[in-house]
Amino acid sequence: MNSHDRNDLAGSDLTDLVNVGRAVAGYFARVGITRSAQLTGRDPIEVYEQMSAACGEALDPCLLDTIMSAVDQAEGRPARPWWHYTPERKRLLTATRPTTNEDA
Repeated sequence: MNSHDRNDLAGSDLTDLVNVGRAVAGYFARVGITRSAQLTGRDPIEVYEQMSAACGEALDPCLLDTIMSAVDQAEGRPARPWWHYTPERKRLLTATRPTTNEDA
């Protein structure tokens, strides 16, 4: 995390969410999300893709699990460990992945 990311986190409540530490909060800050209220109504896959684009590479898919957890918490649902979301993430990514000739 660079000094710019640390400054973006000043006053942030993101690390109050289960599964969100300073590193994950830094990823959120890179895409302009500095408060948990900004996660309400957001598509976790879209947020993950924005984070990956901001970093210039595909990030660990487990980060998507954490984003899903954070969005749920921001929307008032119970806090769950990030791995609770892994089966749903895998299902979503399989459903949204374009079909190629290799898949046939």
